[in-house]
Amino acid sequence: MYRSSNIVARVFDRQICTPAPGTSVHHARRFYENLVPSHTVYEVECPDHSFRKFTDDGQYLISFSRNHQELIVYRPRWLSFSCKDEDCDKHDLPSRAKRFDSFFSQLYCVPLASCNELICKDFFLYMESNQFGLFATSTAQIHDAPAVGGAVHGVPSIEKITFHLLRLEDGEILDKKVFSNDFVNLTHNMGVFLYDDLLAIVSLRYQTIHILQIRDSGNLVDVRAIGEFCREDDELFLNSNAQRIQRLRKKFYFHFQDYVDLIIWKVQFLDRHHLLIKFGSVDGGPQVSRNADHHPAFVAVYNMDTTEIVSFYQNSADELYLLFEQFCDHFHATSRNSMYMNFISSHSNNIHALEQLRSIKDKASSSAQFVKKMLASLPFSCQSQSPSPYFDQSLFRFDDKLISATDRHRQSTDHPIKFILRRYPYSLKFKIKPGPEAGSMDGRAKKISSFLFHPILPLALSVQQTLFLQPSVVNIHFRR
Repeated sequence: MYRSSNIVARVFDRQICTPAPGTSVHHARRFYENLVPSHTVYEVECPDHSFRKFTDDGQYLISFSRNHQELIVYRPRWLSFSCKDEDCDKHDLPSRAKRFDSFFSQLYCVPLASCNELICKDFFLYMESNQFGLFATSTAQIHDAPAVGGAVHGVPSIEKITFHLLRLEDGEILDKKVFSNDFVNLTHNMGVFLYDDLLAIVSLRYQTIHILQIRDSGNLVDVRAIGEFCREDDELFLNSNAQRIQRLRKKFYFHFQDYVDLIIWKVQFLDRHHLLIKFGSVDGGPQVSRNADHHPAFVAVYNMDTTEIVSFYQNSADELYLLFEQFCDHFHATSRNSMYMNFISSHSNNIHALEQLRSIKDKASSSAQFVKKMLASLPFSCQSQSPSPYFDQSLFRFDDKLISATDRHRQSTDHPIKFILRRYPYSLKFKIKPGPEAGSMDGRAKKISSFLFHPILPLALSVQQTLFLQPSVVNIHFRR
């Protein structure tokens, strides 16, 4: 099929060619091969904020104040300036283009945290249908807290964790949910999962999955708690049948002691009725999740309505890995209203991602260790991937060690990150350089980078920071 590098020719080609049935959206996304960030404004003059991410519909840019007390929300806008000459591309951008407010307008600044609480800067979930945002604040962790009231020994305690539901249009706080003397892993949304209007919050300390519903009115309503009891009348049943239950417990513990010693680590929705639950050892505390492939773990599919375990796998099971390889998109449970998240590349929908996975598999020294490493990502963290078309592996090739759709900080590099066309002529389309234009003055300082890509526009932020709390270097990459 004829494809020109000229966007006008491609528009004309679109007028006379009809894409195959069911491929119109994918066909339209190929225009991003021509619409790329072509210019970078280095070291933008901007507030010293902690920039979190764009919302999945591109309407808002979420950021937090450096003292982690305030939420600041921006609306993306496009740089505009006038030029009287015929060839404006030869002219430098006006000095105002170096300012952050030329690209973003501040909507509001809302204080979220109280005097002894801080905003959890790695946590944010977005409900696209209502444009609600869920944020969290917490007090400091207590690592040696006594395990009282049924708490798991070795899990830290946080005196107060507060979830705030905001309407992002105007910043109004609609509702709050408080957990006291508990522990929820909020790093990269790991302990909370949003699916449509349902919210699952995992209490690691008390081993309870709290299911809440977000109403259209903006209320957080408790639906059920899955933990010591699974049905509403379980406690009544156990108390009224104490002797018979005791005999069952003895039999259960005798045969299933290894399973009993496991605790819930992480949860995600598969749909409105099923949860994917990861069980692991309590040894090592919450930090065990960072080296999950080195520890024995199990994954279960749980039906909330029937309170039954539908299936149960060890994290080294080949059967589970085959399901993961062939049906990876089914594990990425996305809300039905979020159409942008349907185009994230995975090895079950993209031949290039599958080839990359199989290449890693072929190079692995141990098949069992490879399976464990791959399955360590299950359950997936909620809203942890960018839907930007520049991460579509059918359109562009890039080094996923330096940058990817996954929301993670990266070890910074002084070399530009290249995005190369997957199709002929396989040319370099654009580069992203996270640091200063002239490079870092101190090459010894350890630097990390984060990348915030707009889900629709050819617009991205690269943020580079050192570990010594110096002001971040912010670059804006856009199509000029």
